[in-house]
Amino acid sequence: MSILSGKKVLLGVTGGIAAYKTPLIVRLLIKQGAEVKVVMTPSATDFVTPLTLSTLSQNPVVSTFTAEGEGDHPNWNNHVELALWADLMLIAPATSNTISSMVNARCNNLLLACYLSAQCPVYIAPAMDLDMYVHPANQKNMTQLERFGHVIFPAQEGFLASGLEGKGRMMEPEAIVTALAQSLAEKAPLYGKTVLITAGPTFEAIDPVRFIGNHSSGKMGFALAEEAAKLGAKVVLVSGPTALKAINPTIKLVAVISAQEMFTAVFKHYDTVDIAIAAAAVADFTPTNPVDQKIKKKSGLLEINLKPTLDILAEMGKQKKAQFLLGFALETQNELENAMAKCQKKNADAIVLNSLNDQDAGFGGDKNKITFIRKNGTTTAFELKTKTEVAADIFAQIIASI
Repeated sequence: MSILSGKKVLLGVTGGIAAYKTPLIVRLLIKQGAEVKVVMTPSATDFVTPLTLSTLSQNPVVSTFTAEGEGDHPNWNNHVELALWADLMLIAPATSNTISSMVNARCNNLLLACYLSAQCPVYIAPAMDLDMYVHPANQKNMTQLERFGHVIFPAQEGFLASGLEGKGRMMEPEAIVTALAQSLAEKAPLYGKTVLITAGPTFEAIDPVRFIGNHSSGKMGFALAEEAAKLGAKVVLVSGPTALKAINPTIKLVAVISAQEMFTAVFKHYDTVDIAIAAAAVADFTPTNPVDQKIKKKSGLLEINLKPTLDILAEMGKQKKAQFLLGFALETQNELENAMAKCQKKNADAIVLNSLNDQDAGFGGDKNKITFIRKNGTTTAFELKTKTEVAADIFAQIIASI
């Protein structure tokens, strides 16, 4: 999952020859998981058709304040709704005329009306001839847009529509989308942070085909990993056996089976992380003497001798330096009391309390109901939500604490 995944992007297309590249921008944004709507200036439709951009974005493309309606009653294209819908606005290409209008608040088309109504970050990819690009008036205008807080993706060197060669080409679509993602990442609250997350169950071997385990699906841990990556963090996800796959390609997935393997993987990375979340349901016990060959049914299995597994969270608490350490507690009785005691005993900064007493929450499901418990004893309880929403709630609490 890219940091652009789920983002609502309003793409503004103006009347320059570089507009012919905008279908690729739309395609790349969609591939990154963004939702795209396109608003064009009337002159932009001379260079690329609204039908092309509508087909690729799977959304209507607008270029005028009104559109054909029934009879003599046209429909109004609401620029305010479009502007407020967007998580970010990208204007590519941005011509000299549009840049000047943006600086001076000249609202002479639908695109500029959307821009002047936007409350989201604005990104601008200028495109014009080389003498026009370096003209002091244009340079002054682009500097002013940066003072407004907008991000300018500088024009590139190359062949221009005039036949000249020099600076003025719009940044290539691949570079625009990469720069957009990088800019969003740098503004993300966990940019530059490393997050270690454990997920799933562990399987403790009895023999080569039988094991002691639990019903953990790993869904909560994987949701946390995706949320951390979305917030700009570098993520190491240490997971026990699960059918889940990490969607965001930046997540480093370390697959393990047993508690011992998880312990080893965790402490290979623990010293270098900023946030550690122990969301795995590690088996509490492991067979004392697992056997190398399958135990035959006719031989009988009268008893299995067990010993405690390594306490990964407790050891993380002992070795904790500057990390923010979050544990999970699954309780069925005296829930708050037991979870608070675990937080203190394990030297964690906070504990997430899960309860099996709530319908649809817990192992295997897509929902969870949690209470976030801080080491000072304060708590924040949440309603039953999807695990994706729970992951967002948990990181909001962590970010507020660090």
